[in-house]
Amino acid sequence: MAVESTDLKINIGSLRLNNPVMTASGTFGYGEEFGSLVNLHRLGAIIVKGISLLPRQGNPPPRLAETACGMLNAIGLENVGLERFLSDKLPFLQGIATPLIVNILGDTVEDCQRLAARLDEVEKVAGLEVNISCPNVKQGGVTFGTDPDMAYAVTKAVRQHFSRTVIVKLSPNVTDIARIARAVEEAGADAVSLINTVLGMAIDVESCLPKLANIFGGLSGPAIKPIAVRMVWQVADTVSIPVIGIGGITTTEDAVEFLLAGASAVQVGTTNFVNPKAVEEIIQGIEAYLAQKNMVSIKELIGRARQA
Repeated sequence: MAVESTDLKINIGSLRLNNPVMTASGTFGYGEEFGSLVNLHRLGAIIVKGISLLPRQGNPPPRLAETACGMLNAIGLENVGLERFLSDKLPFLQGIATPLIVNILGDTVEDCQRLAARLDEVEKVAGLEVNISCPNVKQGGVTFGTDPDMAYAVTKAVRQHFSRTVIVKLSPNVTDIARIARAVEEAGADAVSLINTVLGMAIDVESCLPKLANIFGGLSGPAIKPIAVRMVWQVADTVSIPVIGIGGITTTEDAVEFLLAGASAVQVGTTNFVNPKAVEEIIQGIEAYLAQKNMVSIKELIGRARQA
């Protein structure tokens, strides 16, 4: 007998989401850019473009390069900075009922600590997503996300200064992502999101030069989905906190694959540039999938492939 309704609600720390589908940071602007294209009230959560203490101009162009199955980007974390975000971008988001998660980044642990403390004062901010792929300038530019001790330190600092949900976004450019996940869980993270982009490059055969001024960039899109699903499976097997899957999700089937691997929620990224309505369509698709499978709750789906 087919179920009459399905429950898509999920908890991520203190966050109660109406459904498990979020926007991925850096692919949805500050939310307002998609306001005329998407029903923002329908989304599980809005994760805005990464915010630093001070404005960043990012890398020089060219900063984007299309690939056969995705794109390379070397935007360089360009953003308006904390104060302009609060004064110029937040007012629009105040009118959206959907939970707001702010992605934060800094060159030092102290930067992330100051961001967390300031954003803890803003009631609308329901959670933080900590980008630990940023370089620690005090450690010679080594990224927080490649060293368990540094990942622990930045997570601990944010946790001590932010009272709501803390999500840590993990880099795939490591030997053992599960080890990093364990470190941030021990430091107090409520959840982990993975994966961030995979380091890559492309060369223009006519000019004989790299396509990106930065030479290297982050590969995203369908090409990285098998890597992301594998890493979600590994991390879900290691930590007890929720895992949020990211990487190459363009269809309902992609999202369901991550959930079956053990993700409690997903983020939709690069496909927003191609199909701005993708997040809404995937939410509707998951509802239909659960009904087809006679499942009452999204929780019946999470990690189901691991039970075989």
